[in-house]
Order: sequence, then structure tokens, then C-alpha cells
Amino acid sequence: MPAAEETFRPELFRDRNVLVVGGTGGIGGAVAEEFARAGARVVAAGLPAADPAPGATGITEVDLDLTRPGDLETLITGQDRLDVLVNAAGMIKRLDEYRPEVFAQVLEVNLTGTMRGCVAAHPLLAASGGSIVNVASMWSYFGGPLVPGYTASKGGVAQLTKALAVRYATDGVRVNAVAPGWIRTEMTAAIRQDPEAERRILDRTPQARWGTPRDVAQVVTFLASPAAGFITGAVLPVDGGYSVA
Repeated sequence: MPAAEETFRPELFRDRNVLVVGGTGGIGGAVAEEFARAGARVVAAGLPAADPAPGATGITEVDLDLTRPGDLETLITGQDRLDVLVNAAGMIKRLDEYRPEVFAQVLEVNLTGTMRGCVAAHPLLAASGGSIVNVASMWSYFGGPLVPGYTASKGGVAQLTKALAVRYATDGVRVNAVAPGWIRTEMTAAIRQDPEAERRILDRTPQARWGTPRDVAQVVTFLASPAAGFITGAVLPVDGGYSVA
């Protein structure tokens, strides 16, 4: 089978402007790099990375805190043109999410932040015939007893994606989402350090490995590409088969 580099031509997104919210690390960082690799001009917005990597060609990093009212909207409306919006920002507080105030904070970032980005970007995307790709999760489908706020927020992202896909279709804007499974990021570091927990995950995953951020980024790139021109409202699992095993 062809490698990813052979699947998409290097200049597929040449002269396209891409904004990745949550693009300074993890899955979002890989998404920003993937679009830049495909020739796009990328703005990667998010909290400063704990261990920043050298800036990649074509990527401009911008500090963004989704808890500051108006900052996201100001960033988006300040763009001259926008072809792709990726909402990849997210937070997780695990058992603390059973505290109502923490639960609300997680929903504010993960779900309401996604909605704010989509609404603010809609006029620019309608003008360019662009698209939105949201980052949902396998917890959009499963019950996560240790992460009630994260689970609720990602279930909301999946349904929001479908609602906006229907609403925005008449404006020529496609809205899709990816639902990552167990991906090798900082968010899963503690689980990967527990041999028993890691074995349970790998035993259930048909491909028997952890996903990488680039595994997800390549699917995001596909959903934003002309190859997915007749796809909208989809929530595509990227989980090595975990959700069907």
C-alpha cells in the first residue's frame, strides 16, 4: 500500500489557510504539521507547549486560552481568509470531573469552545467553500466512568458536528469529525506506564498497537481535502478497530 506521502500530493493545500485550535501539541500539533507538509499556511493556536519543538515551515504559533472570553473569536475574525478550521483543543480532569464546577469547565473548553470556533469561522468558511474538522473521541460512543465530563463533552462534539453539517451544507461548508482511540500522547502517558492497563488496551485493539498523533492527523487532512468532497456530518473512528472489537 502507498505511504501517506504518496497518497496526498505535497502541494495539496497550497495557498490554503488552516487554523488549528489546540494546535500547539498532541494531536493538534500533528494536525498542524500535516497541513503544513501539504503546503498550507497554518496558524496553530493554543497554550504554550511544555516542551516546544522547533517551529515547522508554514506554521505560525499563537497563544490562545479558550477560557478567556472573546479571544478565540478575535483570532478567527482577524483572519483575512480561512479554508479549514480544526477544533482540537481539549482538557481532561478525570475523577475531578465529578465535581460540578470541574465538569462545567471541561464542557466549556471541549464542547462550547468547539461551538464558538465553528460559529465564529462560519462566514469565512462560507466565503471560501471551506470545511471544519472537529476532534471527538472514542468516548463519544462509550461510557467513561473515570472521565464523566470528558465523555459528555466528546459525545456533544459528535452530535454538534452532525447538527452543524446539516445547517452549514447550504453555504457549501462541510463539517466532519474524527474520533481517536488510544493515541500515544501526553494525555495517555499514565496509562502507558501501567503494564496491566496497557495490555488490556492492546489486547482489545485489533491492530495491537497504540495510535500516533499522525495517524489521526492524516485522517483530518483527508476529511478537509477534495477527496472527501461528498462527506459531511461523519464522525470517523481512528482507533485501530478498538470500537468494533
